[in-house]
Amino acid sequence: MERTGAMKVVMDAFETPPLVRMAARGLVWPFQWLGYKGDPDMPPVPRALTALGPAYIKFGQVLSTRPDVVGGDLATELRVLQDKLPPFDLAVAKRAVESELGQSVDEVFSAFSEPVAAASIAQVHRATLAETGEDVAVKILRPGIERAFQKDVDAFYFAADSIEFLSPASRRLRPRDVIEHFDGVVTGELDLRLEAASASEFAANTVKDAGFQVPEVKWEYSARRVMTLGWAEGAPMGDNAALDAAGHHRHSLGSRVLELFLSHALRDGYFHADMHQGNLKVAANGDIIAYDFGIMGHIDEYTRRVYAEILYGFIQRDYLRVAEVHFEAGYVPADRDVDEFARALRAVGEPIFGMDATRISMGRLLSYLFEVTERFGMETRTELILLQRTMVVVEGVARSLDPEVNIWDVAKPVVARYIEESIGPRALGKDLMKTARVLMRFGPRLPGLVEGALIRQAVADEPVKSRSWSLLILGGVVAAGIGFAAGVAVVLLA
Repeated sequence: MERTGAMKVVMDAFETPPLVRMAARGLVWPFQWLGYKGDPDMPPVPRALTALGPAYIKFGQVLSTRPDVVGGDLATELRVLQDKLPPFDLAVAKRAVESELGQSVDEVFSAFSEPVAAASIAQVHRATLAETGEDVAVKILRPGIERAFQKDVDAFYFAADSIEFLSPASRRLRPRDVIEHFDGVVTGELDLRLEAASASEFAANTVKDAGFQVPEVKWEYSARRVMTLGWAEGAPMGDNAALDAAGHHRHSLGSRVLELFLSHALRDGYFHADMHQGNLKVAANGDIIAYDFGIMGHIDEYTRRVYAEILYGFIQRDYLRVAEVHFEAGYVPADRDVDEFARALRAVGEPIFGMDATRISMGRLLSYLFEVTERFGMETRTELILLQRTMVVVEGVARSLDPEVNIWDVAKPVVARYIEESIGPRALGKDLMKTARVLMRFGPRLPGLVEGALIRQAVADEPVKSRSWSLLILGGVVAAGIGFAAGVAVVLLA
């Protein structure tokens, strides 16, 4: 960072105190010549992150969506990391296609362009299928990308272990667990067959979503290192001038990006977890087109309900209920005070609701939220990392389209609809029906389980203890519960 000049730029962007700035640069400056040189034609921060490797580029992509955190100039510089990195040679790309598909490029495609986009993992070419004449996008992994990512991840593991060893207070953040989660996500991203499956599932989930498109997967032209999708024509989401020239209403687009993300996360529990501007286009008819499905997020039904209740509590400014949900879900240790936590949440929420969206400092807000999590001993929840990261990215995309887009105003109808459908009486009926089906499926095995437990006790020549009696009682409860659950469910659903 020091060698490329990026360290000064970053500290300026984050308004680092002068004393910290002097100490940091004083320690690093003598060793700057050991750092990677990078491409001198690039601006300092993109140059440094690109030289460091693909995992660091991912981090830069997230920052590129948050001009309110890093400043407008730096955010604009970082946008090159989304899809405008230096490409690899066309001949190398063609050899990869031939190796993966078992046919020459000329046999499969009647036209095959130079790279039209290049990011940290792969690059994309526009091509035409020889058989049908259809235009397609061909995504090809970078040569040696697996080894490069593993090098970065190994460094992250070393850093996480060092942090946990040197700073016991950091263990609540679970640095190593976070890196393990990141490692798993990246491993999936490096197999384009899995990405094709993700794109197919995402398309099936969202087929009825108005104003949203997912390109079709061409399975017969896809493999581990090559994926082919239908070509998506549209203006880049990150080019406001192009959007204006095409007559699109940017405030509506920003609101719809947020609505779509929340709908997918809450309704389906399956969402695009890399929704920066480089992975979004706007079609001529105003539809939002998503692509690059290497990172997808999944959250279970219970977590979705918790997430919805927290969001809805903030929207309703019911901070006590938000606090209670955190305790009920185990996000805050049970020995902390729920009322005190509610007051801390009020300090987070009230400035947001009482202030124009353009004046909210996301940097200060995140800083205070970190203080709150530290004070109340909240641990990192690895199952929520992608959800929280995507929330930050998507809001940044929306506000880059129009700084006056307010996430809470957009979220209210989406969350209210989910609450109504998933937490009300009808949802209770569905839950009871699911419970009844499970009980009926395992019901025939219960007598055998009870008998087996009794036989084991007899063979061991031990008295029947409370555990066996518990099993007997459970069998009776289950038998009665099957009929009760099914009956209640039918009444409620009717």
